Amino acid sequence: MRMNPAPGRTLLLGFRILVGVLRPMMVRLTDPHWTGAENLPPDGGYIVVANHMTNADPVSFGHFLVDNHVPVKVLSKAELFRIPVFGRIVSSAGMIPVERGTAQAGDSLRAAKDALARGEVVGVFPEGTLTHDPGGWPMRGKSGAARLALETGAPVIPIAHWGMHRIMPPHTGRIITLRKQRVDVAAGPPVDLSDLLGQELTGPVLREATDRMMGEVRRLLAEIRGEEPPAREWNIAVDGNMKEAIRAQSRAIPRDRKAEGFLSDVLRRLGLKREHLEGSEPLDPDAAAPPAPSTDPSPPPEPGEPRA
Repeated sequence: MRMNPAPGRTLLLGFRILVGVLRPMMVRLTDPHWTGAENLPPDGGYIVVANHMTNADPVSFGHFLVDNHVPVKVLSKAELFRIPVFGRIVSSAGMIPVERGTAQAGDSLRAAKDALARGEVVGVFPEGTLTHDPGGWPMRGKSGAARLALETGAPVIPIAHWGMHRIMPPHTGRIITLRKQRVDVAAGPPVDLSDLLGQELTGPVLREATDRMMGEVRRLLAEIRGEEPPAREWNIAVDGNMKEAIRAQSRAIPRDRKAEGFLSDVLRRLGLKREHLEGSEPLDPDAAAPPAPSTDPSPPPEPGEPRA
């Protein structure tokens, strides 16, 4: 397809390569059901925040944005930028690297601010990793997207998507079927943070903004699924790390050998191997930053009351 992005939103060579390889894959594998495109601002910089269940999610919500003429710059772990060939592609696509656990982690926020100021659209997965909720619901969000929104005043558009797990099960780097699967993507109206703008960015303020963002994502996802979400978000610090348990369940799902060959061909064209996908989660920038001294630290995790 021919994209026609708004002024300030760059359509770089690397992004064209990614679209050229990955959009045909999505057309081949998915039956898209999209709603809420009217909520995407027609111009100016803004932030999109989304839930994160599979390693294919950036492609899923990217497909939605691309077909609405929105090239998105996603925050992604820096290790991806060091993969030969693929690293050059994502770098030349304008994606934003996050150096996890280093003093350079804050550079991603500065790069994201610069992109927003130019009129770009920045994608953030506030959970910072694939969800550990066994039911696939979004976890408690990190504060990076909130910090970015409150420091820049950029609109925040919540996006929920559901269905890619039927193609690529959670916490794996493989696809299990070539049969088209329904994939829903819904964009909501901008999250109202107006009363928080201009306030000192204390822990409680950032938590409130983050919870509003994630609350809208959960609301949209509940509408897609036709289910009520749990009363409380999964919090790894309180509820536990479920990565290996979920991965074991995913790997037990029977797969189509032809699907494996199809994925291998797509990855080869991007200079990737399947193991590169196993830990390729895009990030919330504050999920990567090392702890820093503060006179007003974020509050500790809530007590582990039973989840509904």
